[in-house]
This record gives sequence, C-alpha cells and structure tokens, in this order.
Amino acid sequence: MDKTYNHQAYESKTYLLWEGSGAFTPKIDKTKKPFTIIMPPPNANDPLHIGHARFVAIEDILIRYHRMKGEATLWLPGADHAGIETQFVYEKKLQKERGSRFDFDRETLYKMIWDYVQENKSIMEDQLKILGASCDWSRNHFTLEEAVVKIVYKTFKKLFDEGLIYRGERIVNYCPRCGTAFSQLEVDSVEREDPLYYLNYGSLSVATTRPETIFADVAVAVNPDDKRYKGLVGTFATLPLVVRRIPIIADPLVDKDFGTGALKITPGHDALDFEIGQKHGLSAVSVIDSAGRMTSTPQKYIGMKALEARAAVFADLNEKRLIKKVENIKHVVGVCYRDKGLIEPMLSKQWFIKVSPLTKSSLKAIRDGQIKFAAAKYEKIAIHWLKNFRDWNISRQVVWGIRIPAYRCDKCLAWTVTEGGLPEKCSNCGHDKLTQDPDTFDTWFSSGQWPYATLQSSKKGDFEYFYPTSIMETAYDILPFWVLRMIMFGLYSTGKVPFYEILLHGLVRDKEGQKISKSKGNVIDPIEMAKKYGADALRMGIVWGALVENDISLSEDNVRGQRNFANKIWNIARFVLDAPEGKRAKKNPDDDLILKQLRGSINKVTKALDKFRLNEAAEEIYDFVWHKLADNYLEKAKVRRPEAQKTLEFVLQESLKMLHPFMPYVSEAIWQEGKDRFDSHILISAAWPKKA
Repeated sequence: MDKTYNHQAYESKTYLLWEGSGAFTPKIDKTKKPFTIIMPPPNANDPLHIGHARFVAIEDILIRYHRMKGEATLWLPGADHAGIETQFVYEKKLQKERGSRFDFDRETLYKMIWDYVQENKSIMEDQLKILGASCDWSRNHFTLEEAVVKIVYKTFKKLFDEGLIYRGERIVNYCPRCGTAFSQLEVDSVEREDPLYYLNYGSLSVATTRPETIFADVAVAVNPDDKRYKGLVGTFATLPLVVRRIPIIADPLVDKDFGTGALKITPGHDALDFEIGQKHGLSAVSVIDSAGRMTSTPQKYIGMKALEARAAVFADLNEKRLIKKVENIKHVVGVCYRDKGLIEPMLSKQWFIKVSPLTKSSLKAIRDGQIKFAAAKYEKIAIHWLKNFRDWNISRQVVWGIRIPAYRCDKCLAWTVTEGGLPEKCSNCGHDKLTQDPDTFDTWFSSGQWPYATLQSSKKGDFEYFYPTSIMETAYDILPFWVLRMIMFGLYSTGKVPFYEILLHGLVRDKEGQKISKSKGNVIDPIEMAKKYGADALRMGIVWGALVENDISLSEDNVRGQRNFANKIWNIARFVLDAPEGKRAKKNPDDDLILKQLRGSINKVTKALDKFRLNEAAEEIYDFVWHKLADNYLEKAKVRRPEAQKTLEFVLQESLKMLHPFMPYVSEAIWQEGKDRFDSHILISAAWPKKA
C-alpha cells in the first residue's frame, strides 16, 4: 500500500470500478422487498451547492447500507428544469452577455435556455459522482424529457376532465419584474413599516396603505356589528380626487379595529376585497398593469410605477385637504421569493387546481399511518399546511417549462385540453382554428409527479416493483412546495402513496450558525472541499454532530478533521495488510475484547442507521476505529503480531463495512488492496456485518 492516502489518486478510478461492477443498477427480484429513494432532482441551472451535498451524503449512506443488506436498492437520479428559477438565472446571464430576453422570439429563447441547461446538467451529474453518489445512471431522468412530459399532460387532462382544474379570473400574486404570477407558497411574507393614510370619503374616513389604488375602489365596507356606521350602510361614500359615488356595504370580514373600521373595497388589487366583492356582486377594476404601471386612472398618473403614483396621489390628496392624518404602522407584505421586490396582487386569468379533494385524501393517508414522518414534529406541520392550502394557481407567464396543453377556440373562445397534441377541432363548437395558451406549468406541478412519472418512464416493471418508494428524503423547507404535492398527485394518479416514510433534513449553516449566502461571503463550495480534503471527509463532516432533521454548522475545520480520520484508517490498514496473511488465530483476552467491542459497535451502528440517526452511527464508528482499535488493540497486537493477524484482518474487514456508507472511497480503496483476505471481491456489494 502507498505510504499515504491521496484521495485524488483513488476517487475517480474507484467510482469507475463501482459503475463497472453493476452495483448501482438493481435487478427486479420479486422475492425481495426493494429499497427505493427517488433523488430530489437538483435544479439544472447551476452547480451543486452545500445543501445538495447534504442530501447526497444522507441518501447515499442509506442507499449503500441497504444495498449491503442485500436488498434490491434503487437510487434514481434526475434533474429539474426549474421553470421560472432557471429562466431568471439565464436572463441575468443574457443581460450581461447579449441583451434582453425580449430581443428573442419564444422558440429561440427556449432553445438558448435548453442548451444552457444541458451544459449545466452535465456538470451537475459529474459533481454528483465526485461526491460518491451511487445512483442508477441507467434510470436517470429530466423533468422535460418526452416520457415525463407525456405523464404530466395526462395528469392535467384527467384533472380538467374531472372538474378539478378550472380557468378563472382571480387575484393572483404577480411579480412585475419577473413578469409572472406565483402561488401563495412562492410569496415570502415580511414585516415592514409603512404610512397608513386616513382619507376623506365624504360621510366617513377610510385608512389605507395604498392610496394609489383608490381609482379601483368600488365600495366601502364596514362590519355589521360596528355601531358607528349603522346609519350609513346603504348610503354612498365619495371617492376622493375623482368625486365618484360608491356604495357603503356591510360585511363581517371587515376588521372594525383596523384604522377607522371602514375598508375601501378594491377587488382588482386585493384578495380579501375580491372575496367581499364576489359576495356582494361588485365589479372589479384594475388600475395597475402587468408591468407594475398605472392604467385606467386620471391622465396624470398613467404610466407611473405604483410607488411613484402613491407619492403623487398623496401630494394631490394633501393639496385638496382630503387627508385627515398619516401614521406609521407595522404590517406584513408579500415579496417575490426571487428578487424580494413587492408582489402586486392583481386580477388575472389563470389555471387553478381545486385542491380540496386532493388535500383530503392526503390528510387521510397521513392520519391512517400510510405515510410516516421520521421526525414527528413535521407531521403536525404537514397537517397544518394541508388544512390551509388554497386553490393552486399552476400557470406561469414564462417561456421555459412545460407549455400548458390547452387550446382556445378562435370562434367560441372555449378551451380544449389534450394530452399534448394539437386538437383537430374545438371540443365545444367544432371550429378548426385554435390557439395554444402561451403559459407554462408551475415547475412544482411537474416535479410533484416525479416519483411515479420517473418510474413509469423507466425500465419495464419498474413502477410495479419500486413504487411506492421507501423514503422521501429532502430539505424541510420544501415540505409544502414539493413533498405534500407529491402525496396529493401520487394518491390522485396512482391510488397509492408515493413513499412510505418522509425524512426531512435541516439546513447547512456556517461555523457561526449563520445562514450561508453569497452576500455574507460564507459560501462553502462542496466540490472545492471534496477536491481539497476528499469526498469522504466532506460527507462525514456533513453528518457529524447533528441529527438529520436539525440544521448543522459546517466549517473547513470540520472537514479537515475528517480528512485526518481517513488518513488514520489508511494507516491502520497499512499496518494490517503489509504483514503476511494471518493463519488461524490463537485465543487471547485482547482478541476476545476487541471482538466483543466490534459486535457492540455493529449493533449500535445498525440500530442508529435503522432509525436515521446518522450522526450517532458515524460517531460510533469513529470511536471504535480510532480509540478501541487503533489506540488500544493495535498497540497490544504489535507484541504478538503473528497470533493477532487473523483477528486484525477480520476486525479491519468488518470496520470497513461499517465505514463504507459514510466514507465509501477510502474504505473501497483499502478493500481493493486486501480483497484476497476479505469475504467479497468488492466492498460496495459486500454483506453488511451481522448483529450479534
């Protein structure tokens, strides 16, 4: 053996050894219960970040463990086209290099993004291999591949035919800068301080933070229990600046303790106002367009951005003495999750899913125990989300993604939905001229179908054997976005849950516990760390010291420390394997003790892995190898080397097996050095040590 372990000399050739062995590709064996994980598909628009490295470490540990237990083990890889996220990234690149997206037609822009994504996807897959991901590349999938898209179309048509998808004009969360609507889940809520303006509406005063929208007001509402306004219900208020009369109505949704207790009703620019307006048969007026500029207002404001108009309207109201007072209030506003700019509630025609039937079946599956959560606290959170989901806006005004297969008749304007192809004629009137909706699906609509879409698109028999999958492992912050939607779609489309257990991991933070971000300058590049210290050291550093479900603090010192552990293991192996092969061991109390300690460690590690307590398993292996084996037994064995050699070889063999899921490269490299003394020609396929 080489004197020192140089990870760069071993990792690439070791990965090729694994791929060539066929260990990544399970065979369907109906006598065995399979173990399946569908990899959360990384966005194919950027290299892997440290959060990806955490899921790779966790999932690969579980996959390698179950593979060694003899199970038909599938880890199915893939990549997500990531819709608006990818288009946003590409547009920034485009602005630096070639200009605006508006300089290109739809087909050209799509092709440009496609080429960009394919290049990044290839880089990302190479990076997964660097980290040691033992996934089945023969079953690799992409959310925009034809077979997956066909399944997405089929689900959309089924939902439409069964009345669970509708096209409606409702208030949506619109980002004028991104140029698309978002679902409620994609809007971040932030607290901020803004002026609250008390405006004169004639017979009463109204408080608002958005005076620029007064031109879209269609009524003033008061709470029916508010005695202050009993005599005014049924009369009219006067809209300031334009001197238009609007009715005063009563509605229990009005908070009588906010402002003056009188609420200006603007159905075109507020979700609550829209709800009240629908109830009372009020029309909806829009005065802010999709570019965030004023429209349908007095001429002087037209074309202004909303915030500019706010200042101008305030000045005009103030000049006419129509402002009674102004006070600052703290309130919660919606901001775009991408650029953190203000979301504009806007009336828009979009495609929606009626989620209630889907959430009911999902709630039942969780409550009946069909799906378990590794950490009980997340079950309560999941139930809360499912109870509070609103109808889901699934259309996005972007080019990149799966285009919605809905076609509007040029004659009767009815919609015809297909499973992807252009319809021959309108399903309503038979006219043969139809135009496809330009919108694309919300990326979560397609990724929400990922478990069954991938397995139905893979090899013959895969879906029947590997579905439902064993575990869904992913970050806790996408529980509502992705995990719950997979449950909803899985039950709806297949009648079965998509996975039996949910394991959610926490975030990776820096050594000070701060969130990692470019702006803070504390980014940890996992590939850089792996190249510098070895993928094994990074993997151990990631699982060390914290339960899977908790956030972890990671630093270069952590990774460096685990590199030292890899070197320690190599030196132990050199000591054992550089000696002649051992014969039959003579009984000795030292041998008995190390074998007893080995059995104890095997039991503890196995139990910890079965309970997803990866940190406990890693720490137990470390303690056994470094302290019990190296510091104690090895030192004593030096004086009775020939008699202890057989025991040394056996203990090394079983230690490498325990270590392999965590540090696969160094353990396999050592195994190949001594494979003639071990019980398998390759460690990745060796049998897991038996519990005592």
